[in-house]
Amino acid sequence: MNFLQSFITRVLYAATLLLAVLVLNFSLIHLAPGDVADTIAQSRGGADATLIAEIRADYGLDQPYIIQLGSYIGKVMQLNLGYWYFYNESVTDLILQRLPATLLLVVLAQVLALFLGVLLGVISAQNPNGLTSHFVTFLALFGYFAPVFWTGILLLIGFSLNIQWFHVAGMREVTISGGFWVHFIDVVRHLVLPMLTLSSIFIALYSRQSRTAMIHELKSDYVRTAIAKGLSQRAVVCRHALKNSLSPVITLAGLQFSAVISGAVLVETVFSWPGLGTLAFQSIIARDTPTILGILFFSTLVVVVGNLLTDLALRLVNPRIKGTT
Repeated sequence: MNFLQSFITRVLYAATLLLAVLVLNFSLIHLAPGDVADTIAQSRGGADATLIAEIRADYGLDQPYIIQLGSYIGKVMQLNLGYWYFYNESVTDLILQRLPATLLLVVLAQVLALFLGVLLGVISAQNPNGLTSHFVTFLALFGYFAPVFWTGILLLIGFSLNIQWFHVAGMREVTISGGFWVHFIDVVRHLVLPMLTLSSIFIALYSRQSRTAMIHELKSDYVRTAIAKGLSQRAVVCRHALKNSLSPVITLAGLQFSAVISGAVLVETVFSWPGLGTLAFQSIIARDTPTILGILFFSTLVVVVGNLLTDLALRLVNPRIKGTT
């Protein structure tokens, strides 16, 4: 199967997966006790049964499950994710407003985790029993088992409250004035701590995976042949072993992309980052079903696209899988 056929097949699988996720998410929220009508009624000062019934009728919540599901899928096919119940604002507009902030955080955290993880793994693999290797192992264990929100709070206390190098919350200062670079530096100062927090656990994973893969490659016959021909250790590692050891790391990064998205919810909540994670937290508190479903749909879409890009990256790094499905 050639590349184009393989890519089309994967796109069809992705579309099927998105449809299955739509049905599953809608079903799970439908089965959960209570709905937004209870929240709206309470916000108006009472939870009278007649008032709740009127609210459910206004929003179509009194319809049978299958009708609600069919109506929802039909609207999604038209790129209509509904409206925020409380403010009657388009969910699509809300998500598109918050999506750039989340993508900025998630993509940069993933890139940072891959870069540092591979770098630490390659360095430690060249001396598996050395001090650096033990340090990477300790870092991996600490990063993997430390809760993301706990790491974020520690960084806030250390670098925002005590040293005051970075900002405490948000994405930018409202009162700041100046040109492009002033605003750029302001966003960077807000971004550093959330990015470090989100990438911490994945740096641990990628460093361990990279270390294991690099140790395996350095023991291969082609590496011994390259050394026997007089190539330096640096040339062998950078030109030969590194490229072959990247495949399992990239595969792991693709599998972990959904975890990056879910971790962003906690990180954005801790740092009040104005992305989908903060919007999801607010929607859950308000029991705003359309917004929750819209965020889940967009999160799934980002994960699916991330996996497709991972597949393309693997084909570029490892020519041996270019012709496979």
